[in-house]
Amino acid sequence: MKKGFIAGLMVTLFLVQFAQGVVPRKWEIRSKDNFLKGKFSGISVSDEGFLSLSPREEKIEGPSEEFYLSFLLTSEGVAYLGTGHGGKIYRISNTGKIELYFQVPEMDVYCLALDKRGRLYAGTSPNGKIYKITAKGKGDPFFNPQEKYIWDLLFTEKGILLAAVGESGGVYEINQEGEGRLILKAEQNHILCLKMKKNGDILAGSGGKGLLYRFSQGEKASILFESPYEEIKNIALDDQGNIFVGAGGIITIPEKEEIAPIQVKTETDITLTVTPSSVGTEIASPSGREQPSALYKISSEGIAKRVWHSDEELIYTLIWVKRDKKLIFGTGNKGRIYAINREGKISLLLQKDSEQVYSLIPFDLKIYALSNNPSSLSVLYPEQRYDGEYLSQVFDAKTVSSWGRIEWKAEVPEGSSVQFQTRSGNSNEPNQTWSDWSPPYQKKGGEQILSPKARYIQFKIFFKSQSGKVSPFIQKVNLFHLQANLEPTIIKLELLPPNQVFLKPPQQEEIIWGEDVDVRQESETEYKAKSVILAKKVQRKGFQTVIWEALDENEDNLLFSLYIKREDDTRWRVLREKWKETIFAFDTLSFPDGVYFLKVEASDILSNPLGMELKSEKISSPLTIDNSLPVIRNFQAVKKRNKLTVTFLAEDSTSFIEEVNYIIRPDGWIRVFPVDGICDSKQENFKVNITLPLNSANLITVKVKDSYGNIGVYRHIF
Repeated sequence: MKKGFIAGLMVTLFLVQFAQGVVPRKWEIRSKDNFLKGKFSGISVSDEGFLSLSPREEKIEGPSEEFYLSFLLTSEGVAYLGTGHGGKIYRISNTGKIELYFQVPEMDVYCLALDKRGRLYAGTSPNGKIYKITAKGKGDPFFNPQEKYIWDLLFTEKGILLAAVGESGGVYEINQEGEGRLILKAEQNHILCLKMKKNGDILAGSGGKGLLYRFSQGEKASILFESPYEEIKNIALDDQGNIFVGAGGIITIPEKEEIAPIQVKTETDITLTVTPSSVGTEIASPSGREQPSALYKISSEGIAKRVWHSDEELIYTLIWVKRDKKLIFGTGNKGRIYAINREGKISLLLQKDSEQVYSLIPFDLKIYALSNNPSSLSVLYPEQRYDGEYLSQVFDAKTVSSWGRIEWKAEVPEGSSVQFQTRSGNSNEPNQTWSDWSPPYQKKGGEQILSPKARYIQFKIFFKSQSGKVSPFIQKVNLFHLQANLEPTIIKLELLPPNQVFLKPPQQEEIIWGEDVDVRQESETEYKAKSVILAKKVQRKGFQTVIWEALDENEDNLLFSLYIKREDDTRWRVLREKWKETIFAFDTLSFPDGVYFLKVEASDILSNPLGMELKSEKISSPLTIDNSLPVIRNFQAVKKRNKLTVTFLAEDSTSFIEEVNYIIRPDGWIRVFPVDGICDSKQENFKVNITLPLNSANLITVKVKDSYGNIGVYRHIF
């Protein structure tokens, strides 16, 4: 949009503009970032940015609960599910039978763990306790650390239970008798997650300030990594000893792109000082809330590299899938599951109907997914779906447009197919006022878009595979459109005070900006880059400056013409034609005094074929040109001893008298006021009683200034 004093074009991320005006334009989507702005149902986006059918997902019937907070699978395929706001634990058999297994008095069951004998342990909040559950309906409090939250549970190889707690922030070691001792006291208020390495070292992520701790029995704890985020709430390990952490929440320090790897490793005592802090962990964030987060890859020495980040999605869960040698992570609030391979290339596996993918659990060749808002359970299989649908973002053509062709670049193997449809409307979100979806477009070379003229358009793609073994691949989509040409608008026209001009930036040389003098040739970029905010304002006798703002909905380049006429004339005279800037200054000394009007006309002829250009105009407020000097009439001076009485009339033909001063040397200039006390008209009478100084000259000089800066001088010998 062209607006104000800078005539640059605003180009959207996906809009490739061949030219301005009534010429076809193209909306092109061809990269992963572009496609990710849409919505997915059974569709994946590869690391190269290609759309294809996603892995098959099958929903599992689960209990009707508001939130699912924890999930555990036994080697026999039996699942335990901890819920939120109801404090319930369900058992789901490997045949799908659901039964309420245990009820705790606390609201939330955040974590579950099994010991080697198959006994279930549950960490609860608030007023956090750990329960040991031996059978359906049979369980007792096992350990009470006097903390509000039990965030995570982990059994070591030796069968010792570790508990991550808040809000004092630490890790407890608990023996089989339920006796616990604090083995890590953190500065932060929360330890949110635990992970054990092959060598027995324990990794812990904190909340309040996102730190990754490493410690082992009898040794000092160290801070392996300090993130710039508020919390580290999940940890995963690959088969090469690399550590992946999901960090999120409020960014506490400015983060810069890593030019080189950063090593952060700080040794600290096992017991650390507590400082108050708040945890950013929420069960269910409001829909649409942006939650910045990042994924870091950290070597065992603490060399960290950011491999993914988002300003909108928060990482909720991380797992390493050994068979695929990929890291899988789930996010909110778009309910997406991503995969990252060893080369660091990221693909979107699928997008769920729920807003948050809260937990992912690998089991055999499958991955179990626990999601919230709404709560659901599902299983992801390695094989492909048979069908899917991609819904694009809404494209804004900026004004009502005619639609051209939709075309796409795709690989469609035998036994698969793709179909496109479009719809259009004049609201930025599709609603009942939009058109119905068009008939399908299927021709390989593209087809004419059948949706009616509108400002906004959206497309969707249907993917199908007969066998489930092959998938179409969409590499890019183009939509052509032609804007209806709209006339430009001059939204503001301002006359600067007389004699006021700007010196042309950036040099601030003695060049009046906007003056109709061809002092030098300027490139398009040079004149577009200037702004009156940076220009120096000065006074130049006789000059009048006019500035304006123009808007063109088509983003056309504009040319301006300026005209002037006297108040009592009927014909406009040309001041300047084919003017590119939105400022113009002209010398008024060649114009007779009087009241005038200026007219500015805007044309989009630069961007449209001859005969199809449109114009608009705006007329200024009245402009008074006054270059005549004010005069003094009927001057009289009567002297008695050392007293001098002066009377006179100050008069101007066009503007009002602004200021009058006199001087009798050796004194300086003295300001005087008219008989009626205020200068506010074209004629003013003055009477001045003056006490003459000793040895004063017998010459009085009177200086009269009008409101346009013209000065008249009168001298009298007395």
